Amino acid sequence: MNSPEDQAYDLLNTYANGFMVSQVLFAACELGVFDLLAEAPEPLDSAAVAARLGTSSHGTELLLDTCVSLKLLRVEMREGKAFYGNTELSSTYLARASPTSQRNMLLYMARTTYLCWAHLAEAVREGKNQYLKAFGVPSEELFTAIYRSEGERLQFMRGLQDVWSVNGRSVLAAFDLSPFRLICDLGGCSGALAKECVSLYPGCQVTVFDIPEVVQTAKKHFPFLEEERISFREGDFFKDPLPEADLYILARVLHDWSDEKCSQLLARIHQACKPGGGVLVIETLLDADGRGPLSAQLCSLNMLVQTEGRERSAAQYRALLARAGFPPGHASTLCVCEFHCL
Repeated sequence: MNSPEDQAYDLLNTYANGFMVSQVLFAACELGVFDLLAEAPEPLDSAAVAARLGTSSHGTELLLDTCVSLKLLRVEMREGKAFYGNTELSSTYLARASPTSQRNMLLYMARTTYLCWAHLAEAVREGKNQYLKAFGVPSEELFTAIYRSEGERLQFMRGLQDVWSVNGRSVLAAFDLSPFRLICDLGGCSGALAKECVSLYPGCQVTVFDIPEVVQTAKKHFPFLEEERISFREGDFFKDPLPEADLYILARVLHDWSDEKCSQLLARIHQACKPGGGVLVIETLLDADGRGPLSAQLCSLNMLVQTEGRERSAAQYRALLARAGFPPGHASTLCVCEFHCL
């Protein structure tokens, strides 16, 4: 009989083994399991998968069967032998060729986020991110630590492009942005959100404003920069003049920073805003009491181990906007959407 004690113990085991589930997903992405099965004309047995990936037969069979239990793969039996194929989930979000693939973000999480989370207890004790312990990189300059190499910067930018391939259009359609002709995406990274913006609002032009290293990487590695309605400008939004715009977008930006730095940035935006201008804030939101939803709480802990910031409630963001001079319900606009954690 499944007693309350049994249920509690099962829940404990589920939580304790959660990191193993993540590693199964990360390993299958890194090894190319989902890409191989997406390209295969028919399901493959474990021996064929192992041969094509150059992996051990024993380890491959264990990984594939675990992926089946996690509903990342499907299996069919033929004459007592198992043949594996992608599920709709893996075809849509894990195969590299899918337009909504999240593979780059998952690899970033595997190689960076996961290692920072190994130091969560230290982060709670110290109240600061863990780049020094995880990678030996000082974090006084936050994005120098986050972009600690050209390869890491490119992986992060590709990961954000993955996120916007799923979420970009929905967050930009949450409000009618068509009245805003000149738009500035502050910290806009590769320009992936800007691409969604000009697609959704053909009458707008978007300037992506980011630090020089990010702009240079974007121009080198991302092909859609030929879109004439998207331009890039190098600068530090805490120090340098902001591009002229009718609307400033802050997407997954404020959660990186302390309240003090958020207020500083929003005040600069308020000063740059023309009459009738606006700011669009796109973030994961905590409930009013901060005790949910769980996804947002985990994201907030992730901000602790990886940045200087935190996730906030709608009221907390409105307070930051009001403190910077944006009247409630006037030039300030708040958009809510759920995201993958970084």
